[in-house]
Amino acid sequence: MQVTVIGVGKIKENYLVQAVEEYQKRLGRYCKLAIVEVPDVKAPENLSDKEKEQAKTAEGTGILSHLKEDMYVIALDINGRMLSSEELAARIGKLGVQGHSHLAFIIGGSLGLSEQILKRADFRLSFSPMTFPHQLMRVILLEQLYRSFKIIKGEPYHK
Repeated sequence: MQVTVIGVGKIKENYLVQAVEEYQKRLGRYCKLAIVEVPDVKAPENLSDKEKEQAKTAEGTGILSHLKEDMYVIALDINGRMLSSEELAARIGKLGVQGHSHLAFIIGGSLGLSEQILKRADFRLSFSPMTFPHQLMRVILLEQLYRSFKIIKGEPYHK
């Protein structure tokens, strides 16, 4: 299975870079993983609603340029459906059986995802009603993907 993680912005903190690299290494046993970084639009606190939408649209255009027709797109969205680790593993396993061999997970920037990305998504996944920094979310997503593949293979993983 091929998995592409498309995230807005670069990871700057070294400890997060190291965590991403560790999960990339671990996931290499289970899937072909690609991580794509899309430039973020600087968003000062005082943006108008129109300016926020323009920024999300610009980031969305960057994301869309990396999506292929055959990808099953999962958008990380605070308003999406929450799944347990076991349910996420079951969903990924089922998608593979159904012939979806290329999954794309989308992580938006600080303003969230544009409507165009949410419409393109085949599934909207929420990790929590809480808001997480998008850089940290990349690590959390990779850890859950690793956990999912371990569950799918019936291998032990710390609960």
